[in-house]
Amino acid sequence: MQRRPTFTPMAVFVQQSAALLRGGRAPARLWDELWLLYGGPPSPAPSLSDWPLPDAPVPDVVLSGAPRPLLTPLSCAILVAARAAAGSGAPVGAAIRGAATAGAPGAGAAPRNNAAARERGAWIEFAACFDIAEASGSPLADVLARFAAQLEAEDDAEAARQSAFAGPRATVRLLSWLPVLGLGLGVVLGVDPLGILLGDPAGFAALVAGVALTAAGRIWSAKLVRSAAGQSE
Repeated sequence: MQRRPTFTPMAVFVQQSAALLRGGRAPARLWDELWLLYGGPPSPAPSLSDWPLPDAPVPDVVLSGAPRPLLTPLSCAILVAARAAAGSGAPVGAAIRGAATAGAPGAGAAPRNNAAARERGAWIEFAACFDIAEASGSPLADVLARFAAQLEAEDDAEAARQSAFAGPRATVRLLSWLPVLGLGLGVVLGVDPLGILLGDPAGFAALVAGVALTAAGRIWSAKLVRSAAGQSE
């Protein structure tokens, strides 16, 4: 069974960016360093000859032969756009915003993937950090560190919400299967519920009504859980 890839959270990516800046990397050089870490196809044992910038220092994760961290396809596309803008001297913030909003749902349209919508929003806020640091003169590393702490708090809150709604979701599934379990229990007790439901007009009417009410209850309960969790279809 193929395992799903584990992508690097945006909070970790922002923390790494702040750490590189505090380590003495210039903002223009930052994207080359991040590309060395994330750019290109991942492999369990990367070859040093595959790196696009042979004159740049190679991260320890490459020298150790450890698996390279992964970014989502959206983040990879934004990383490429930001690196290209930094290399040409163009505003990095504008390049990030342009790549983050490319292909996004229009105004008033519900996002099809809330995780992707949150990721786009995080990248747009990440671009705003560059604008704030440039306009105010604040150290970019400090701005990114505070932004990373905010993203960590949001991730913790989202994990807590998902844990809180795990019980209601399981309850909805359990209640949906209770009628089937009741039929099975009737068969075990020798009542022959299927014969009554299918062989008698009143029983058949009860079967149709029960199926309709069960389906309506399942849809309604699931919608209540999604609405409480802040999800939209």
